[in-house]
Amino acid sequence: MTPPGRPLDGIRILDFTRVLAGPLSTALLADLGAEVIKIEPPQGDDYRAIGPMKNGQSALFTVMNRNKKSLVLDLKQPQAVALVRQLAERADVVVENFRPGVAERLGIGPEALSRLNPKLVYVSVSGFGQTGPYAHRPAYDIIVQAMSGLMEATGEPDGAPTLVGEAVSDVVAGLFASWATLAALLQTQRTGVGQHVDVAMFDTTLSFLATSMARFLFTGKPARRVGNRHPLSAPFGVYRAEDGHFALAVLNKKLFDALAAAMQMPELALDPRFASDESRSAHEPALRALIEGWAGADPVAEVVGRLDAAGVPAAPIWNIAQALESPQAEARELLRAVEDERLPGLRLPTQPVRFGGAASNRTERAPALGEHTDELLASLLGCGLDKLAELRAAGAFGDIASSPTHSKEQA
Repeated sequence: MTPPGRPLDGIRILDFTRVLAGPLSTALLADLGAEVIKIEPPQGDDYRAIGPMKNGQSALFTVMNRNKKSLVLDLKQPQAVALVRQLAERADVVVENFRPGVAERLGIGPEALSRLNPKLVYVSVSGFGQTGPYAHRPAYDIIVQAMSGLMEATGEPDGAPTLVGEAVSDVVAGLFASWATLAALLQTQRTGVGQHVDVAMFDTTLSFLATSMARFLFTGKPARRVGNRHPLSAPFGVYRAEDGHFALAVLNKKLFDALAAAMQMPELALDPRFASDESRSAHEPALRALIEGWAGADPVAEVVGRLDAAGVPAAPIWNIAQALESPQAEARELLRAVEDERLPGLRLPTQPVRFGGAASNRTERAPALGEHTDELLASLLGCGLDKLAELRAAGAFGDIASSPTHSKEQA
C-alpha cells in the first residue's frame, strides 16, 4: 500500500509576504506539504532583523517561515520581474501583502499573472483590503485592534482600552488567508479558473469578534469592558484563590448546581438571585465574593481539583511556557524538533489540526536569505550557470544573495 502523503503535496506557492500575517498563512500551508517559495528582496524580510535573536537568527522569522525556500529577487529590476512571471506560470498560488497597487506597479499584479496562468489563485493580504476609503492606509496589528472594536471591549470597566496580549489581528488574518487559499484552490479544481482573493486584517478581525458582533446586531449596543469576567454569563471569569487565580466557566443551571455542591453551599442553588444565567450575571459581585471567600483559603491546584472532580469547568492560569511544556501539548505534538545547525535543539510549532489519513506535518527549518535562489531557478526555469551569472550581473538578485553560500553568510 502506498503510504499517505500530506494534504497539500504538489501545491506550489509563490510567497511575497513579509512580517507576520502573510508568512503565517503560508507557513500553515507549508506544514501540510505545500512547496512555498519565499521571494525576498535583497535585504530580506523585515522579520529577519527583529528580535528576540539567537545565534544571529530571529525567533519570529524562524517560526513564521518554517518549511519554506528562499529566493532573492530585486523586483525593481526588469529581469527579476520576468523571472517572477515565469515562475507564476508554474505555480498554483501567489500570496502577497504589498500595499494595494504596489504589485500592479511592479508588473506582478493579479491581472498580469492570471493572464499567464488562468488557474492561478492570487491572494492579497492587506490592512484594509483592496477597496474602500481606507484601502491605502498602512495597518499594523495595534491599528486594527483599535479600529475593529476589539481594544475598546478589552480591559477593566473603569480602565483604558487594552491591547490584547498577542498580535491577534495579524494571526487572524493569516488564518483566514490560509483558509481562503484552500477554498479558492478547491473552486479552481472544479472550474479550471483561478481568482483574486482579497483578505483584509480589518475585515477578518471584525469577523473574529463573533460574540460582540452578535450582541450588537440584536441589541444595537457595543461590547463593554468587563475585565476578567464574561459580559453576559456568571460565574464565568477569573477568580482569586489562596496563591493565585483560576478560571471558572459556568454557563447553565446544571453546572451552577454542581458548583454549589462543590463549594458545600447547596443553598446557593436555591437562591433566587442565582436562579438563571441572567440573574447570576446581574448579581455577579455578590456571587464573586462567595466564590472567592470559599476559594481563598486553598491553593489554586486544590480548588481546581475539587471543581474538576465535580464536573465544573475550571483551570489554573498558565503562562506560555507552562502551556507548551504541559503533558497535553506534548501528547498533541504541538512542538516539533527541527534540525538546524544554526540553532541546536530547535523546536518549532506546527499547524495544530490532526489528519487521520495523511502523513505527519512537514518539520523543516526556515531558510537562510537567498539559500535556494540558484537551485530554484535551475530546477524550475532551467537556468544554467551562464544564465545565473548573467542575471546576477544584471542585478536581478540585488547586491547580496548572489549564491547560496553568500546568502548563508548574510543571514
